[in-house]
Amino acid sequence: MDILEAKNIVIAAGEKLVEEGLIARTWGNISARVDDKTFVITPSGKPYIGLTPDDIVEVAIEDLAWEGDVKPSSEKGIHAEVYKKYTDANFVIHTHQKVASSVSVLKKGIDVLAGEAEKVIGSNILLAAYGLPGTGKLRKGVTAALHASTSKATVMAHHGALCYGKDAEEAFEVASMLEKTSEEYLLAGAKEKYGVAVDTLDAFCELVVSKVTGESGNLSVDKSALYDSECDREAGNIKLTNCANGEEMNIDLATGACDSNIYGTAAAHRAIYLSQPKFNYIVHNSDTETVAVSTIGKNMRPLLDDFAQLCGTKVKVAKNEADCGKKIKGKNAVLLKDRGALCCGGVKSDAEAVSMIMSKASLAQLATNVYDAAKPINPIEALLMRVIYLKKYSKQAEK
Repeated sequence: MDILEAKNIVIAAGEKLVEEGLIARTWGNISARVDDKTFVITPSGKPYIGLTPDDIVEVAIEDLAWEGDVKPSSEKGIHAEVYKKYTDANFVIHTHQKVASSVSVLKKGIDVLAGEAEKVIGSNILLAAYGLPGTGKLRKGVTAALHASTSKATVMAHHGALCYGKDAEEAFEVASMLEKTSEEYLLAGAKEKYGVAVDTLDAFCELVVSKVTGESGNLSVDKSALYDSECDREAGNIKLTNCANGEEMNIDLATGACDSNIYGTAAAHRAIYLSQPKFNYIVHNSDTETVAVSTIGKNMRPLLDDFAQLCGTKVKVAKNEADCGKKIKGKNAVLLKDRGALCCGGVKSDAEAVSMIMSKASLAQLATNVYDAAKPINPIEALLMRVIYLKKYSKQAEK
């Protein structure tokens, strides 16, 4: 394949990954084989939207050598292993897709596939052993899984998924089928454990909550009492946007005075902005899985790498609005009892990325109530990822 053509295909695939919600921020990576000696891959720490051919890096399959000022993805070694093992593989995507990531926190992958899933992916979906992102340990675990199965998808423990195909179209088909198969796996597990059949993830969340709490699993939330917000610190003003109708209202940051009849979670926003001067945006995540975890009411520990990086080494539950400022210290999210999570960032894209990760991590948390789960990520490793992200990758993503 012509190298410029390969680079443009990778760029288009990156935009598609973002559009379909298979990654957030700079997470995941994409590559295309150029010939039997080289491939091109996305850069390290750069958002997918806005990439140019100059940002896509050519890498040698054999020794991972590359030239130029742009650093290739730290997971380039994993892609190289696919190209070495499978001569018919010409396109690889590493995703952080939502439902497959939930399977990645369990003790094993999906042993047997049948029907259309078997045709598209293969006979099974193995779980590759855990390793910190970008490390030799991670590459070793994925390599072992690739050599133990001929399937076109592998789930990476606590991390995400690796999918490949003869071209970009097939790789995306594999990723899509992996997500569908992972959802069916969760629903089947709930039926086996609880004896109740559910046919949607929302119903899955409600069932888990009812079994864990012993109460109704109704997870409906009055969105008219929820807000997203932006803080203009120079003007001393918080602009709230109602999650139900989009109506905008204002609060004085210092005094709490408001220009309308504001109620519900508005006080939580002010408490966070007063407590954490680094935050300027808050997104209220009221997705079903996030509300479910907030209803169960237990603090969240990192089951996924990107949760540790973006959200924090622990996300706590605040029982009331005033408590949010204290509970969010050192983190980018706080669970508000029975009402989802407040997801925060210095810029809007940060808050949106945190919200996306909270939804995914919440579904993973619920999955551990149905299947045997691996332990949360080691606290020291979680802290290491958090520090590296804050000091390095988050700044790269903002460039």
